[in-house]
Amino acid sequence: MPAPTPVVFIHGLWIHSDSWNEWSELYRQAGYDPVAPGWPGEYDSVAATRQHAAAVANHGIEDITASYRRVIDGFTVKPVVVGHSFGGLIAQKLLAEQYASAAVAIDPAQIRGVKPVPPAQLRSGWPVLSRPGNRKKAVSLTREQFRYGFGNAVPQAESDELFDRWTIPGPGRPLFEASAANFSRNSPAAVDTRTHDRGPLLIISGGQDHTVPQSVAKAAYKLYAHSAATTDYQSFPDRGHSLVFDHGWHEIADATLAWLKRQGV
Repeated sequence: MPAPTPVVFIHGLWIHSDSWNEWSELYRQAGYDPVAPGWPGEYDSVAATRQHAAAVANHGIEDITASYRRVIDGFTVKPVVVGHSFGGLIAQKLLAEQYASAAVAIDPAQIRGVKPVPPAQLRSGWPVLSRPGNRKKAVSLTREQFRYGFGNAVPQAESDELFDRWTIPGPGRPLFEASAANFSRNSPAAVDTRTHDRGPLLIISGGQDHTVPQSVAKAAYKLYAHSAATTDYQSFPDRGHSLVFDHGWHEIADATLAWLKRQGV
């Protein structure tokens, strides 16, 4: 029998890689070989990462993407990549660069060329962007900031539990890079959306998302209009930014598995 297809899960800003544990088990049961590496400087546990916050500071989009390229270089076949938030941006980069056979970008951070900047997104990023010095620092969310940016579509008690369980300090640099992407031709947030020879891509959005509002995900999807490669879009109208690790994660994960099956991956 052929070896199972590897799957690389890529988390987003402020969330630990262990948040993919249930996805990994589900994908393993479906016949895949999943891994969920952390970002540069991230420790093996939430507690350890919180204690060593400085280790994650000043890592930008390219630095983080390069760390996943090195993981993929260790495989004998191209993996599927599944990313959430900034992980969704990175998943698109890896797919365009031929590092992946297929990609799923869930509530992906804005790539270069995405123009909508909804007020909710500005408010979600304000804890970092309000202070230029945060570019080189690690920044932590408060419980209230997490509630607005991630947990607004779930009960308060669940939002607080998710905050306690999964949040870690995150580097400020990726947010500054993404917010300035349309003003820099060589932005690390740039993705080749016109290439025809990449694998299939699915973009998923949450209709209640404040951190990456649905209009941002739709704008990214529209940038792929000139590519002959498969690009699909799926919306979950009642879901917020915590959709991959809150109580409804299984619905999202099942949708990604069904899509991959349709693609023959």
